Amino acid sequence: MPAISLRGDAMPPSPIRKLVPFADEAKKKGRIVYHLNIGQPDIKTPDTAMNAIRSINKPVLEYSHSAGYESYRRKLADSYQKIGINVDFSQIIVTTGGSEAILFTMMGTMDPGDEVIIPEPFYANYNGFAVAAGVKVIPVPSSIEDGFALPPIAAFEKLITPRTRGIMICNPNNPTGYLYSKEELLKLREIVLKHNLYLFADEVYREFCYDGIKHYSVLEMEGLDDHAIMFDSVSKRYSACGVRIGCVVTRNCNVLSTVLKFAQARLSPPGLGQIAAEAALETPQSYFDDVVVEYIARRNFLVETLNKIPGVFCPKPKGAFYTTVRLPVKNADDFSKWLLTDFQYNNQTVMLAPAAGFYATPGLGLNEVRIAYVLKLDDLKNAVECLKVALEQYKD
Repeated sequence: MPAISLRGDAMPPSPIRKLVPFADEAKKKGRIVYHLNIGQPDIKTPDTAMNAIRSINKPVLEYSHSAGYESYRRKLADSYQKIGINVDFSQIIVTTGGSEAILFTMMGTMDPGDEVIIPEPFYANYNGFAVAAGVKVIPVPSSIEDGFALPPIAAFEKLITPRTRGIMICNPNNPTGYLYSKEELLKLREIVLKHNLYLFADEVYREFCYDGIKHYSVLEMEGLDDHAIMFDSVSKRYSACGVRIGCVVTRNCNVLSTVLKFAQARLSPPGLGQIAAEAALETPQSYFDDVVVEYIARRNFLVETLNKIPGVFCPKPKGAFYTTVRLPVKNADDFSKWLLTDFQYNNQTVMLAPAAGFYATPGLGLNEVRIAYVLKLDDLKNAVECLKVALEQYKD
């Protein structure tokens, strides 16, 4: 049998999806599985987007410009300007989801063997994108004890080497729900300028900020025109994960021209997705207001009830719709598998995402899980009840 590549062998499995076969088997047994493992909201996609798809009357679904339809990029730039992010449509490249935006940018700004520093835990697929690009992820640990706040800048400084090309953050954070403050971002600005690095910012959860705290974009900071690169997506903002539309936004013309070459090689982003995404920009503010109210209710319930379970610690997320939770188990991977293979409560069980896969440092996060509170409250209540009973029954 021919060998697979070293790159393919090094590609990590998704901690979010690797337990899917066990969930499928549980469902075949007739069990209800509450999916807390994946950020697939049950929130309704806006009518603006769905109606645009239903009313398509194009005779041909042609390629778009490799950077995306100009009409979409112009409207997207307008939407950014309204929230204080001053960019031109020419500084936006539309991609196949935020995932492609990150991958193309990694390949366009870093050579094989170069390094990017990322606070951990971090979105697990950053590891996969880094492997595909030949880039080495250098983790800087954050702590569940302070809600996964930005690690001290001195910790970043110690990790910088001649191969360091940038620092990457997700804000609000997946998988922790932490929202970096303006003060924390300004500290990152200082170290990025000092060492002439890129500051990569995954801002796909921008609308989901709670308790009156404002989101602050890296593109709002002065002096970073050549350094700041923002990744965005419609997937979570409009509960439209399946349209696969994201973008790279930067004022660095060299980065834009380089990323565009990768975009040209894959021809164009999805046309149907761009039609939906462009129409979604007309979604009224009331839609987001209602969604935020719903997520706050879910968050408050989850944090309150989880922290009442003996041995469980759940920090209070400030944004997104995730929280990373410490459980009274030795190995959350084993526990999460057991939930699907050997446990049921009233013919129900729960699917979790073991948090070790969101860390790059071996041994960290072994007793933690990421929970996505993307289910309606009734389902969330049933899921937490299942988890409580499971922890009472589970034997390490």
